[in-house]
Amino acid sequence: MQVHYLEIVCRDVAAQVAALEAVHGLSFGPPVADLGQARTAQAPDGRLVGVRAPLAEHELPIVRTYVAVTDIAAAVKQAEAAGAVIAYPPTKQGDTGTWAIYILGDVQMGLWQR
Repeated sequence: MQVHYLEIVCRDVAAQVAALEAVHGLSFGPPVADLGQARTAQAPDGRLVGVRAPLAEHELPIVRTYVAVTDIAAAVKQAEAAGAVIAYPPTKQGDTGTWAIYILGDVQMGLWQR
């Protein structure tokens, strides 16, 4: 299991970015339209970290991990078979890949196929 993208949704993007830069030595770029205007940084191990504001009034702050998969359609079917609710089906995201989100119990997990 490899983490592809760590998404932080928060109300104060600037404060979170400043803290992540100070604490973890990350360097964030400008907002990326394909990632919901997230400001992104690449961690030393190559993983992508994004910080963005909620995209809708009802979206709550969350730290969501997107795990890399080779076949997102199969992974979504397996998550459903395990009892998960598919919050977002596989969705192509510009040139960054295809993502999906499922909810099992009170935990949200993301899937990402490059």
